[in-house]
This record gives sequence, structure tokens and C-alpha cells, in this order.
Amino acid sequence: MDNSVDQTPFLDQPKLKQLKKSRISPINQRRWQNFKANRRGYWSLWIFLFLFFLTLFSEVIANDRPLLVVYEGQYFTPVFATYPETTFGGEFETEADYRDPFVIDLIENSNGFIIWPIIRYRYDTINLDLPVPAPAPPSANNWLGTDDQGRDVVARLLYGFRISVLFGLVLTIISSVIGVIAGAIQGYFGGWTDLIFQRVIEVWTSVPSLYLLIIIASIIEPSFWILLFILLLFSWVALVGVVRAEFLRGRNFEYINAARAMGVSNAKIMFKHLLPNAMVATLTFMPFILNGSIGTLTSLDFLGFGLPPGSASLGELLAQGKANLQAPWLGISGFIVIATMLSLLVFIGEAVRDALDPRKTFQ
Repeated sequence: MDNSVDQTPFLDQPKLKQLKKSRISPINQRRWQNFKANRRGYWSLWIFLFLFFLTLFSEVIANDRPLLVVYEGQYFTPVFATYPETTFGGEFETEADYRDPFVIDLIENSNGFIIWPIIRYRYDTINLDLPVPAPAPPSANNWLGTDDQGRDVVARLLYGFRISVLFGLVLTIISSVIGVIAGAIQGYFGGWTDLIFQRVIEVWTSVPSLYLLIIIASIIEPSFWILLFILLLFSWVALVGVVRAEFLRGRNFEYINAARAMGVSNAKIMFKHLLPNAMVATLTFMPFILNGSIGTLTSLDFLGFGLPPGSASLGELLAQGKANLQAPWLGISGFIVIATMLSLLVFIGEAVRDALDPRKTFQ
């Protein structure tokens, strides 16, 4: 007599068939459904991805080079390549200035035409035809006005959003990898390894990173990678404690002891059997670490110790708004973009936390 209990009646038949056809494990499907159940976080993810995807094509949206130039029946794409003025019948071997009326006349007189991006300015393009001194208020040419150097605010917001997110992503990924490895080694081996690591981390985190950045900025000009390296020196400790606790908790589980008895290497036990358990807490913290990375870059740019002068920077735009109170569009534009970006990331982080919470079940 078969005493087994058929669990099929407890599941919705369409969902059961979909579960069998899908390659996603049941627990990951439950997590995805929990993530979607948090509507605020779910839509925040799509809005953030759309904005980030849009800024990836900033050169096509905002540029002082045309997208396409047709001259004497030939097609040129200045946004992707550099052409000298002589290509269009000019006199100079230097790159053509497509905003120059002389170059425009050369192209149009040959029955050609120019297709411009939506915004005819890059983040570093200075508008020399402003009707009023910079910073100029919003107008048809500069939708959100210009900064105090005559550069278009919309273009700087596009490029600044992209560089902030890319900087935060690179810093978050690299620091998370280092932090996970360090925490795994601490928690798995324990003993003197854990004790020495903990003392080193305590000493290292006591170093004032902001003062160190100020000192380095006074000696060398920080670039994207130098700034990333300096912040990485201090940001990798964010996940060490979480991963260490997970490994300390799981290193004496029965299946771990059985794996050791079977001769499985420590590296395989750590990263194949223990790491998946630690990744739940790690993934929960990552959106907030990304948020903090972007906030750190913005703060440093605001203080003048961030990216090199002239870079597309949201923090530098806020600093200009502080220095030019008579131009409120500078501070308001920067604040709205930064607040929106960080709010979306916080909402996404909350949804990820709900999705990975084993106590939550999707109804």
C-alpha cells in the first residue's frame, strides 16, 4: 500500500505546469514573485534601468557634433569619427567646428544637410551665444539653463548621472568581491585567522578616509580610477562582517563536516556550499552599498576633492548652485536628479530585502 501523499492538489495546476517548464528553481521563483509584490521597488527598478540605459547613449542625445552630415552625396558621422574641416571644403586641417556658421554654409551650399542630436551641447560645450551673462536661465536652446561657465545643464545632468552610476557600480562590485572573500576566509577558518583579521579591520576602519582623500588630492589630481582605488581601500569592509557571520554559523553544519570527511577542498566547501547561504545577505546590502558609493562621489565632488575639474559631476553642479543663489535652476536640477536616483536605489534595495526574506511568502 502506497502511503505517500500527493502534494499536487495543494498547488494551483497552471502554476505547477509553469513551474515544471521553467528552468528557474522554485525558491528563486518565489523570490521573484516577492520582489514583484513590492510594487514600489519593482517599478523603481524599471525606472532606474530606463534612466541608466538612456544615459548610456548620452553622446547621441547631447553632443556638439552632428549625428549625420551629408556632403556632396557622401555620408559622415561626426559623433563617431573625427573629420578635418578640409573634408567639407574648408581651409584648416583641424577638426571641423560644426557649430561655426562658415562650416554650416559649406555643407548646405553643397546640397547637403546636418542632423543634430536632440541637445546640441556636450557636458563641456560652452555656449558662446548666450543673450545674458552665465549662468543663463532656462530657454529654448538650454532647457534647464547653463552653469556659471556657460555649459548646458541638461547635458551635464545626463553625463553626470551616467558617470555617477558607473562609478558606484564598479566600486560596489569590486569592494563586494573583496569583502566576500575576506569575510569567507575569516568565518571559515576562525581561530587566529579570524582574530588577526578582525584587529586589522578595526585599525583600518579607524583611518579617517576623508582626510586621506584631501591629502592625496592636494598632491595629485584625482582621476576616475585614482578616486576609485582610494575609496576601494576603505569600502571593501562593508560586507566582511555579514559574510563572516554566515560562515561562522555554517562552517560546523553536518553537511559541511561530511564534505570535509569526504576530502572536499576548503575552497570548494567555501565557495560552493557556504557562499550561496551568505549571498542572500550580501545581495540584500548591495543596493544600499551602491547608494552609499554614489553619495560619497557626490559629496567629494561637492567639496572639490572628487573628479577632475570640468568633469560631468552632479556634486559639482550642486556646488555651483550653492555659489550662485541667483540661479536656482542649478541647485534645484542637481537636487532633483540626485534625490530621484538615490530614492530609486533605496526602493530597489527594500524590494530585494523582501524578496530574499525567507519569512515572506507570495500569495
